[in-house]
Amino acid sequence: MKKVSITELFGSRIKELRLQTGLSQEKFSLQIGMDRTYYASVEAGKRNISICNIKKIADGLQISLSDLFEPIR
Repeated sequence: MKKVSITELFGSRIKELRLQTGLSQEKFSLQIGMDRTYYASVEAGKRNISICNIKKIADGLQISLSDLFEPIR
């Protein structure tokens, strides 16, 4: 069985939260000032992004960093 990477877990988490906002990847990435294709690759678990970009995502979702990572273990 393949072990799921932290980047994949993080991508799934932010996708779940973004979908709750009702925003498309394009609209959300525009809102947070991030390139759409870059953001899409983060959601897909293909990027190991910086803490600065993680903070942009948390702010865009209007949640704290700790709430963003809480379910990821």
